[in-house]
Amino acid sequence: MAQFRINILGCGSASPSMRHMPSCQVVDFRDNLFMIDCGEGAQLQLRRLKLKFQRLSHIFISHLHGDHVLGLPGLLSTLDLNEKHGSVTIHTFPEGIKILRQITDFFCEYSSFDILYEPVSHKGGLVFENDALAVKAFPLEHSKPCVGYLFEEKPKQRHLIGEMVDFYNVPISQRAALKAGADFVTESGEIIANNRLTTDPDPSVSYAYCSDTRYMPTLAERLRGVDTIYHEATYDDSKAAKARQRGHSTAGEAAQVARDAGAKRLILGHFSKSYPDEEIHRLQASEIFKGELFIADEGMKIDLL
Repeated sequence: MAQFRINILGCGSASPSMRHMPSCQVVDFRDNLFMIDCGEGAQLQLRRLKLKFQRLSHIFISHLHGDHVLGLPGLLSTLDLNEKHGSVTIHTFPEGIKILRQITDFFCEYSSFDILYEPVSHKGGLVFENDALAVKAFPLEHSKPCVGYLFEEKPKQRHLIGEMVDFYNVPISQRAALKAGADFVTESGEIIANNRLTTDPDPSVSYAYCSDTRYMPTLAERLRGVDTIYHEATYDDSKAAKARQRGHSTAGEAAQVARDAGAKRLILGHFSKSYPDEEIHRLQASEIFKGELFIADEGMKIDLL
């Protein structure tokens, strides 16, 4: 079972299309579901991808354009009809909380679960954290205030070398400390260096979701070292002027961000309905970015770990 998976529920731009749904993704991190943006039809896509309603606990909204947020009333109503328990926390700008609270108070007045809200600053910052994962927002440049989200797996524990642990008779009570990097002191007072008892931890994984934005050369520095980047690519490079005017990016510009950030993988999405397919996006991006390239499509699952 994948421990860090990206599920594409929708990768189209604002205008409705017969090929793509509006923006919506679900990050499955160790069986916990985190939704990013919530375009219309999100609840149907959850069903199609066989993602369990009960495991959805947080929804991160990038900005308050309809194709990124209008799926919320339907999704929350469907969760209620399916008797979801616990809570769902919606992370959005303060002005979004005001709007969405009015909607949810009306349509989800007697919800089976708690609908909570957490404000996201336009300047970004830490928005969620637990023992294994941190989610940070970062500002983007769009026609309305917009943020992206960076999912960072926290450093993992070191691996015990079984035969060495047994050789030095390390008590079970001290093995957690070894995994955290501590040395071991024997009953006679001898200090056994941690690297004799453990091996390095598995590398941590990171994922950046870059929602609607103009090309930002500074974004690559902000995301330097991120493993996988999703970046909107509404247009191909021949429409760069139109992209800038509307607060969007081209395939080549998205590839530049990923290349300059040193990412291993790039996922392109938020495609304009004017294209019969995204082959031109693939070709233009592949000329610049030499890592693993994905063209988002509904139902796609990408394992990061």
